[in-house]
Amino acid sequence: MSVPYETAAYEPAESPESPEEHLARLLGRALNSFELPDETIRRLDCALAHDSSLHSAHHSAGLHRETYRHTWLLADGSALTLWELVHNTARGRDPQHELYADEEELRAATARLPLPPDAPDFELPVTVQLSPIPAPRHSYVPDDSADHARRVLRRAENPDRPDAATAALLATACAHQITQAFGRPCRAARAGLCFSLYEHAFLLPGGEEVSLWEVEHTATPDGRHMCEVYVSEDAAREAMERRAAQVP
Repeated sequence: MSVPYETAAYEPAESPESPEEHLARLLGRALNSFELPDETIRRLDCALAHDSSLHSAHHSAGLHRETYRHTWLLADGSALTLWELVHNTARGRDPQHELYADEEELRAATARLPLPPDAPDFELPVTVQLSPIPAPRHSYVPDDSADHARRVLRRAENPDRPDAATAALLATACAHQITQAFGRPCRAARAGLCFSLYEHAFLLPGGEEVSLWEVEHTATPDGRHMCEVYVSEDAAREAMERRAAQVP
């Protein structure tokens, strides 16, 4: 999905910053970041991409004001914008940074600055697009997803469960979805055996999607409940077939 908006060269498109790193930098330098709505910050936690642009500027007699537009592409395909006001009108002429989620609030803050009304002002009506990001395959819920991944891996009893690298990757998960997988029946359907397959899909901060496949079954010598976890659906289904074949 593409999101058009006004821009000029402010930060290079090839900036190595991730969306969350860019947000952290803006919040860290803004004097009023504590005034931003909690809901706005929560939505930005799972942004997939971001772009920044100079929107307008105002210069006169050593005083200046610039307005920047920072836009994030969210996991649901929508876009969210924060407006940054940068000026040197405070005592000492040090640059001051302010952030606003609403353009009307930005205009009100700009009007309060002690700048001459006849100072030159310009806006840049150049249109660009955010890099296309594939739409997520799942409808994710941001709800302690990293902890959920840790708990799924902790209850896995199979020796070939996902390795430490997978665990470290999922420790950064920002949202997840759980669905039961059906189809491809196996020999586990025999009387007395219970097999269930679940996909735990995780969304990572950069937009990558990673799934764990959990097999729950009673194909154990004493009939107790057991959980196994795999990194692919094929591996999980092969394990189901293997377990079912081992039960007399």
